[in-house]
Amino acid sequence: MPEPLPVRPLTAIPAWAVLQRRLFAEIEDAWRVFSETFTRPDGGVKFDAVFEDRDGVDDLYEPYFNWPAFYLLGGSDEVLAAAKRHWEGVTAQLAEAGMVTGEYENGYDWFHQGESLIFFYALCAADPADPVFAERARRFAQLYVDAANGNYDGIHNIITAPHNGALGPRPGLSDEPEPYSADRREMRAYGLPLEYVPGVAEWDDLADPALATAMGEAMHRAAAGDVAVNLAATSLVANRWLYDGDEASAAWLRTYVDGWRARAAENAGLIPDNVSPDGVVGGLHEGRWHGGHYGWTWPHGLPSVGMATVIAGINEAFVTGDDSALDMARTVLDTVLDHAIVAPIAETPFSLRGGWLARWGEDAATPSLLVPHRFGRHGWFDYGPMPLELPLWVWWWSRRDDDLARLRRAVEGLPPMADPVKPFRDKAEAGHEAPWLAFLDGELPDYPERALEMALGQVARRVALMQGAPTDPDAAHLHFWQRVNPVVTEVLSQLISGTPQVLYNGGLPFAAVVYEDVAAGRPGLPPDVAALVSRLDGDDIDVSLVNTSTTRARRVVVRASRFGERRIASVTAHTEADGVYPGRSTAYAATPGHQVSVTRELDPGDDAVVIDLPPAHRADLTLHTVNSGVMPRHRGAASTLPLSVPLEGVTHV
Repeated sequence: MPEPLPVRPLTAIPAWAVLQRRLFAEIEDAWRVFSETFTRPDGGVKFDAVFEDRDGVDDLYEPYFNWPAFYLLGGSDEVLAAAKRHWEGVTAQLAEAGMVTGEYENGYDWFHQGESLIFFYALCAADPADPVFAERARRFAQLYVDAANGNYDGIHNIITAPHNGALGPRPGLSDEPEPYSADRREMRAYGLPLEYVPGVAEWDDLADPALATAMGEAMHRAAAGDVAVNLAATSLVANRWLYDGDEASAAWLRTYVDGWRARAAENAGLIPDNVSPDGVVGGLHEGRWHGGHYGWTWPHGLPSVGMATVIAGINEAFVTGDDSALDMARTVLDTVLDHAIVAPIAETPFSLRGGWLARWGEDAATPSLLVPHRFGRHGWFDYGPMPLELPLWVWWWSRRDDDLARLRRAVEGLPPMADPVKPFRDKAEAGHEAPWLAFLDGELPDYPERALEMALGQVARRVALMQGAPTDPDAAHLHFWQRVNPVVTEVLSQLISGTPQVLYNGGLPFAAVVYEDVAAGRPGLPPDVAALVSRLDGDDIDVSLVNTSTTRARRVVVRASRFGERRIASVTAHTEADGVYPGRSTAYAATPGHQVSVTRELDPGDDAVVIDLPPAHRADLTLHTVNSGVMPRHRGAASTLPLSVPLEGVTHV
């Protein structure tokens, strides 16, 4: 048995630890209010689920997307059980409405399918031993890996339609062509869906019924073959691969992503957004590499194409171990940054400006770096702030200096803000990437306290909105439940696991650090324990653990990744010898005022450390991580007994 690691007594429990545990407690109360108020006994939403078109499936799953993530961080067993019940109830509700077949969406674009599926992926990660969800993961992935249902064409290496799913490729964007009229005022900001329909040069031309019909028919004809946003389907296949390393799934993922990488290479490195059914880029758009559905021209551009490219790049790097898979995403980010301008977002015609005005407040009037989100007949246009989650995830995955430099370039273009920890929250439950990065850099040391205070305020606001909701939930807007979801995980994910919020349009739930409760035999922090990741530097991760209880001891398992792609090679415990309080602790004494660090090497077969935390103690650790050299996998509760020896480098607080 190695010598105990040094400990030192402290006189106060850190504020961030108290706030973090308070946030856990408030979320536990709030999600129960949500379930009791807005859901049926079977888990479905109190909503007369009648749909007029293919849209809407995602809206019923999204209110719960981060409930399993909360469980994985340390939320109760009950929140996981509720999340499963709501997934089952919503799925049955959608099947009854004719939107789901075999528990999977009939067929829609992957911008929205990705939003639906992050809930499913998180459930698989939260309880991989659940055979029902494991079977679903395999069956859903086969919709793409197996070409029999038509979603995938192996000859041309394409997903065969912009709308695809359980019913295979679906023609057009609706069952029959529909006029696309100027009456759709909510779509005016996005401009023309197609830029080459004869007689339609600007939005107001669509007020002519004949031209609106012509636009609708052209959209229907062009909605065939592959589009870049379909790259998000790689998460569905990677999620299945995590269960057993299925080589057919891995091969499909590599082949499909590499097909898009080859098309990007032929387009000066920038990914095109469309491929015709015969495998030709621009084949349905008069040779244009842009113009595909949810592509570079319409409706959002960078947020959809960029996110799908980052998701696919990470997924291929995950499966192959080759980070060059992210080069396609790097080119996207570098290209828009190279075409950036400086202007106040409040004075631009940016199509997504409303969300940024709400996010930035009066700071929106300050000039900032704006990147083009879209490309059309006149070149790059629609300038807005860089979605920071894109360069952040590229760097987070690679930890490369050049990826960090790109991220810093984007962050440095933000307007100076008196309060960088703004109290907004959107449905993706993200947007605080810049202040988190500043904290990791040591430039915003009070970010944990400020961010946790902000998150507590958001829970309070959501509960108030729930309590003020209409007495008849059936009258609620379809997006209402997303807006009042009281489970806030962005800050918890950043601070506890050292991970950005999940990529909302279909990212897998990766994590830099994960924990397990030995006593309960389940993932997540034990009760009373708070965690803070304060540095991500190459292979090294600094993390602190605090037992906020004054009466109960806790034992925590710490690992270096959710799926086992990385492991802890060694761990260093840090303390300062500053005397004894209240008395000698674990028989350690040293000269006051100097720092003591002790490193333990882990055996190659181990991938975790065990931390014993007596009441009111803390541990400050540096995890030295390496690639594990084994196939990543979903890990269940059976993995909660690592082989490594306990670390006793804890500090009395």
